[in-house]
Amino acid sequence: MLVVTRKAGESIVIGDEIRITVVALEGDRVRIGVEAPKEVTILRQELREAVCQENRAAAKTGPEAIALLPRLNPGRNK
Repeated sequence: MLVVTRKAGESIVIGDEIRITVVALEGDRVRIGVEAPKEVTILRQELREAVCQENRAAAKTGPEAIALLPRLNPGRNK
């Protein structure tokens, strides 16, 4: 892991298209801004972990739950 020291208003650049800027220092919190192309997904780590956990849980859906799917949208199979 690369560790850099930045002051408010200073940035680091990743590749040619991603810029991370320290926007403000507020007590023990750091506000950062991320500039990146729209096709680059940017998530907070805790949100990404929650999404991955939900996806793993959904992948474990048993046959009894799958059998209930037609009841959620009864007109679709006509």
